[in-house]
Amino acid sequence: MRKNRRTKANEPEPAAGNGLLDRRLFLTGGAAAIGSAALPDDGRAAEALPVEPLPVESWMKTPGSPFVPYGQPSRYAGKVARIFASAPGTTGTGTSRTPHHLLDGMMTPNGLHFERHHSGIPDIDPGAHRLLIHGLVRRPLVYTLDALMRYPMESRVAFIECAGNSAQLYQKEPAQLGVQPLHGLLSCAEWTGVRLATLLEDAGIDPRAQWLLAEGADASGMSRSVPLAKAMDDALVAIYQNGEPVRPSNGYPMRLLLPGYEGNANVKWLRRIKLTEGPVMTKDETSKYTILQNDGKSLQFCFTQEAKSVITRPSPGLTMAAPGLYEITGLAWSGHGKIAKVEVSADGGASWALAALQEPVLPMAVTRFRSPWRWDGGPATLQSRATDDTGYVQPSRSKLIAERGARTIYHFNGIASWGVAQGGEVKHVYA
Repeated sequence: MRKNRRTKANEPEPAAGNGLLDRRLFLTGGAAAIGSAALPDDGRAAEALPVEPLPVESWMKTPGSPFVPYGQPSRYAGKVARIFASAPGTTGTGTSRTPHHLLDGMMTPNGLHFERHHSGIPDIDPGAHRLLIHGLVRRPLVYTLDALMRYPMESRVAFIECAGNSAQLYQKEPAQLGVQPLHGLLSCAEWTGVRLATLLEDAGIDPRAQWLLAEGADASGMSRSVPLAKAMDDALVAIYQNGEPVRPSNGYPMRLLLPGYEGNANVKWLRRIKLTEGPVMTKDETSKYTILQNDGKSLQFCFTQEAKSVITRPSPGLTMAAPGLYEITGLAWSGHGKIAKVEVSADGGASWALAALQEPVLPMAVTRFRSPWRWDGGPATLQSRATDDTGYVQPSRSKLIAERGARTIYHFNGIASWGVAQGGEVKHVYA
């Protein structure tokens, strides 16, 4: 057997404690550098298997299935699916969650985009649906879907995150759950539609207007107050999601998109926009979506989702088979702008290494990060820490709770930790 020993020139450099390697393995050198890093510590290459003819499998002997009108995933990918739960006594009030631990890249497939419904998914006839713009405007306007389709379209790649995502991390003890049930109320897509500012300018904005009410067409009449400044900045009336019409579960035939804002403000099944002088104080922004502090007072209208990250692999449910080279990968995002850097730790935050950021890195979109890690088979605590281009640094869980308290379920963006046991099992831990 031919032996292949590493040299000082291609030895992977450590970047932090407990086996984290320099991110340049993923930025330069390509497969050669990674292949070298993957060698066992004694330098021996893996023994090659005997070269034998590949078998002719059954699917190579008969024609495959015919065309279908709409493509579906492989039947072998059945585990790549959402999990969901409904409130007691209901069938459509609750959430479904994205399986980020089984996905890669930055975009969420439409069929796996998370959902939050307050009274099920309405079956809306697009021909009968209308969008009304009224209130403090010079002339109220009513738009059909066909009318909106005549306007110039724009696209935004943007994440939507439920304000209650990661809420279990406010609990005193770490919930023994994985990425999907803990952090699955987050998705990222390309949204295409008409700038809301264009429609408001068509209606003529009264100088007194500073806010707007956005109302959905579901049975709960879900509605939120939104600052007019945000509407005039980057808001869309979204009609397409990843190139196809928005799914019913995500607002068909049209939804409000407010990049970087908490998910609930991105009103689905949009039917009415009313310009107002101040916030309307709807049921959905007073009884819910407020942050209760330790002193009994509540923070209201905390729209922007702050910088956050989570490691998706390795993670609970994905047991590590044997010591060796692994890729630590995950997602980072910020409602304030672009992700500037992500740091990864394998020793519970005692030391940190810069991760490689996968392009494109876009504002208000998720960014995929990757870091090489040589696991020695011993215990490890994996963490990630995001910094956005405003300089905001994702806080530790203890710091976040010390400043905010733990009486709320909203806007948790503290550092999450995965504990790796000697046998390779991964669990949710607090560090």
